[in-house]
Amino acid sequence: MPTQWIVSSSQRLDAFLANENPNVSRSRIQKVILSGGIEVNGEEVTKVSRKLAAGDTVYLSGEWEEAEVSEHIIPADLRLPVLFEDEDCMVLNKPAGIAVHPGTGMSPNEKTILHGVAHMFSERNISFESSAVLVHRLDKDTTGCLLIAKNREAHSLLQKQFEKRDVSKFYLAIVAGTPSPEKAVIDAPIGRNLTDRTKMSVLRTSVSREARTTYHTLNSSTEASLVQCEIHTGRTHQIRVHLSSIGHPILGDFTYYSPTSSTLSQGRGITTICLHAWKLRFLSVSHVKEIAAEAPLPESFTSAMEIFHLTIRS
Repeated sequence: MPTQWIVSSSQRLDAFLANENPNVSRSRIQKVILSGGIEVNGEEVTKVSRKLAAGDTVYLSGEWEEAEVSEHIIPADLRLPVLFEDEDCMVLNKPAGIAVHPGTGMSPNEKTILHGVAHMFSERNISFESSAVLVHRLDKDTTGCLLIAKNREAHSLLQKQFEKRDVSKFYLAIVAGTPSPEKAVIDAPIGRNLTDRTKMSVLRTSVSREARTTYHTLNSSTEASLVQCEIHTGRTHQIRVHLSSIGHPILGDFTYYSPTSSTLSQGRGITTICLHAWKLRFLSVSHVKEIAAEAPLPESFTSAMEIFHLTIRS
């Protein structure tokens, strides 16, 4: 069964996949889309009604039988820290090691952020709809600010802010070496790696997607640097791919690494990626005020900073 298709005419994503996969039920296809198991032109899509255009590339990142979202997310008390909350949304401080939603290749019993949010909503007497909660995503081992919608209208309005790039997203990363120049914009398209489909790469092909990251080196030592990154687009693994592409991979990243960063990470006992979603700024759903959230650094990150004698110096 193919896992990548080229679209020949304009149509809905779920209809296209149903036509291409007649042995897969429509409900299963919709669950796979909602689970984040489908990408269009290298970008994860979770909207079943997404409109496709001729020439678009659609990719299944797992298997139909594995990429199933549970119809009923069972609430679990994960004690997720709340950085901000109002009647429409909340910003969580996501811990490392927890995926944001069920997906391909995961244990059926593995708890995700969605399980934790379901518990929090239950405590607050809020109706939980798994498809109207996550406004954006963070990688499993990335920590920090994660925006959660508390109702379907808020979900739609907040997602539109992301689509219009009205949301400011700042990350901190510890990278190998010292970037030069100290501050720059990485404007390089990202697409699915041509030989390893589980990875992304800087590629200039017809299916690559625009990707732009501004980085600013805050502090450096002889071996590593603390870098602030602002992402202006939201491509899969964007910061990791961009920093690796300029020769300064993130420490603890054993997917997008160099011999230097791998040796440095292993030699200093860094086993978790040093990437933290530090600050998030967006408009309230009512557009009355700007909301600014900042996530405290996790212990693993501050320990790595101490190892390399790094401090936050803006």
